[in-house]
Amino acid sequence: MEIDRMRALLGALQEARFSGLRSVSYDGKTLTYGSDAELATAIADLEARIGRASGTTRRRRWGTIATKGL
Repeated sequence: MEIDRMRALLGALQEARFSGLRSVSYDGKTLTYGSDAELATAIADLEARIGRASGTTRRRRWGTIATKGL
């Protein structure tokens, strides 16, 4: 799938989620998700695919912080 199509689908998914809907129509097809969690998972997966396709992956940074409690 092309990046432009993925971005358009991502926009449709986000619009549906922010509107409180679970059904998305795109390219003459209708997708219905069972819950908001499924829709959120689809959005996260599509964001990761777009990141890999465009070469801009999201990195997470982990670290430890310590204080003496003063």
